[in-house]
Amino acid sequence: MSLLEHRAYQRMYQKNKMTLGFVLPTAKMSKMPIMENQLNLARKIEDFGFSALWLRDVTMQNLMIDDNGQMYDIWIYLTYLAAQTKQIALGTASVVLPLRHPVRVAKEAVSIDRLFPERLIMGVASGDREKDFFALGVSKEKSGVLFNKNYDTLDRLLHENSPTIHSGSGVIDGREMRMFPKPYSSIPIMPTGFSSQSIEWIAEHGDGWIQYPRDIKQQARLVQDYRGLADVKAPGVFKPFTQTLFIDLSENPDKQPMKIPLGFHLGRNYLIELLHEFQAIGVNHLAFVLYFAQRPAEDIIQELGEYVLPYFPTHNPAEKE
Repeated sequence: MSLLEHRAYQRMYQKNKMTLGFVLPTAKMSKMPIMENQLNLARKIEDFGFSALWLRDVTMQNLMIDDNGQMYDIWIYLTYLAAQTKQIALGTASVVLPLRHPVRVAKEAVSIDRLFPERLIMGVASGDREKDFFALGVSKEKSGVLFNKNYDTLDRLLHENSPTIHSGSGVIDGREMRMFPKPYSSIPIMPTGFSSQSIEWIAEHGDGWIQYPRDIKQQARLVQDYRGLADVKAPGVFKPFTQTLFIDLSENPDKQPMKIPLGFHLGRNYLIELLHEFQAIGVNHLAFVLYFAQRPAEDIIQELGEYVLPYFPTHNPAEKE
C-alpha cells in the first residue's frame, strides 16, 4: 500500500491545500500537565472534523521548565487515544530516535498500524531535551549520527520484506529473521526540524517534513527550498510540509495579532487571514499549540471548529482531485 492509499495521510495532505490539527495536551502545559480532560478534548477535536492529534516524546520531567509534553509515554498514550477515537490521524511529534532502539520503534509502529490501520503519521527527531539524554546515558553530541543510523534501520524494517542489517544497534539476518507482523499500510515517516541533518537529506529520505513556526517570509523561503530539493531527490513525489503554531485566541474576533513565543495572540478573523497565508506558501498541515492560551481549551476548540475549520476542512479521500 502506498501513501496515496493511506487514509490518514489522504485526509491530511493534498497539494496546495492545508488542514488543521492540535498538539496535545490541549490544556495549558505546565511542570505537571493537566491530563484529566484530555480524552474529552480529543473527542471534541475529532467530532468537529480536525484532521490530526499530535503527541510528544518526553521521558523526564524537567523541573527547570514548564514544558513536559503530555506526561505519559508517547506510544502508550497514542494507543489509548486510538482506542477511544474513531478515525482522526494520530501523529508523533516526534519519536526521538537516538533515545529509542530502532527495532523497538519499528515493532511499536507496526503494532499501532495493525491494530488501528492507516491512522499513524510518524514524526521522528534527533531530540533537544538534554535531561532525557542524561537520564538514558546517551550522548547529546552524537544525536545526529544516532538519528541517521536509527532512521536507516527503521526505514528498512518498515519498507523491506527481509532486510539484512548490521549496525551498532544489532544484527538482523534477513535469511533467518524479519520484522513481524508486516505493516498494514505504508507508514509515513517525517523528520522534525532539521534533526541534525541537512535539508538535502530530509528532502531525499523523508515522506514529508515537520517544522517549527517561523516568520512567514522565512517559512516561505524554507518551503520553497525544500520543494525544490524534493523535486530533484524524488521527482514527481509529493512530500507535504507540516508546521505548528502557538496561539492565544482572543474572545474578540477582531483582535489584531500580537506576537507571543512561536505564535500570536489574536482574534479568529485575523487567524483566518494568517492561515490563508500559510496555505499560500505551501504549508499542507498546521497543528495548533495552546501552551500560552488564557482561555479554556474547550472554548478555543469550539470557536476554531465552528468558525475557522470550515475554511481548511479535512480532505475526503473520495473527493480527492
